[in-house]
Amino acid sequence: MKLGAVDFVQKPFFRDELLMRVRSAADRRQLARQVDLLQRQMRGSDTLDALVGDSESIRRVKGLIGRAAAAPGTVLVTGDTGTGKELVARALHELGPSPSGPFVAVNCGALPRELAESELFGHERGAFTGAAARRAGWFEEASGGTLVLDEVGELPLDLQPKLLRVLETGRLRRVGGAGEIAVRARVVAMTLRNLEGEVARRGFREDLYYRLAGFCVRLPPLRERRGDIPLLVEHMLAKYAESLGERVIAADALDRLVGYAWPGNVRELENVIQRAMVMASAGVILPEHLPIGPVSAAVVGTDASLEEIIEKKMHECVRGLRGHTSANLHGLMVGLVEKPLLRAVMRETKGNQVRAAQLLGINRNTLRKKLKEHGIDPGGV
Repeated sequence: MKLGAVDFVQKPFFRDELLMRVRSAADRRQLARQVDLLQRQMRGSDTLDALVGDSESIRRVKGLIGRAAAAPGTVLVTGDTGTGKELVARALHELGPSPSGPFVAVNCGALPRELAESELFGHERGAFTGAAARRAGWFEEASGGTLVLDEVGELPLDLQPKLLRVLETGRLRRVGGAGEIAVRARVVAMTLRNLEGEVARRGFREDLYYRLAGFCVRLPPLRERRGDIPLLVEHMLAKYAESLGERVIAADALDRLVGYAWPGNVRELENVIQRAMVMASAGVILPEHLPIGPVSAAVVGTDASLEEIIEKKMHECVRGLRGHTSANLHGLMVGLVEKPLLRAVMRETKGNQVRAAQLLGINRNTLRKKLKEHGIDPGGV
């Protein structure tokens, strides 16, 4: 029982008693499997939610992740930079058979060429100059869990057959070691390079490629799933609301985001949204807050009056609030006008708060309070 037996019978025993105990053990085993399946499904739902989107391509990716996680062998995740390959690797780990095991990620492109073998497979003491003690490699560190080989296409050619042998046999030899060590790690390889093209150019071993590509998951670039951009924007606004404050996005600004090519994919979109949230201190993200090219639709003619310019911006802000049941619309509009007004007056008076308060028609204490609220440095305008 201490070694894992679930029950026992004493001799002499009856056949019916034995069958009853076997059935009871089988029922408990089946129940444990059902509980494990439900737990994995719950983890999977949370994990796959990180891949935001409802397009056909992203739904297909989520389906592939579920099937790949349940299948044995390695998984090759491909896609342009910033498409979310790290999220896929984490999902494969969480949905796999050993989610409580270690999750170890290695950037193969950052490994020094002369130390790459030692980093992956470990070394014995005295194996080379500077090897003062035995060291376990990344494969051993990840045993019982998942090893992510990021930028696997950057591995040196002379190291690739050694990696292939480990994947085929589940055993490795440390640098300078005499014997082999068994390792049990699920390998997820990631690359933005076209490995098939590298194989054709003899820049990557064909046998290793087919071993890694036992199951392939390709992440589409953001330009191929533009319909997911509004969902991604909503997710990012909620994600950074606590640290940067709640923001809404004007319809014209969202149209610009959807129409942009996004060479940096989701990572670039997230950086743009973060910057726009910082710039949109009045609470509404406008096209001019988006550093992704010239403002076109948002530009007002040079002959427009101040009232027309303000009215256009107000209209954009109000359109940005569509779908919201309630909003501090008055506060948003006042803030949108008040901050640039304060900056213009402070700039005109060269930071003289007494003169600025006189021009604004407010007392100096009120001016100081408003400058602080809007984060305006009187001496820095």
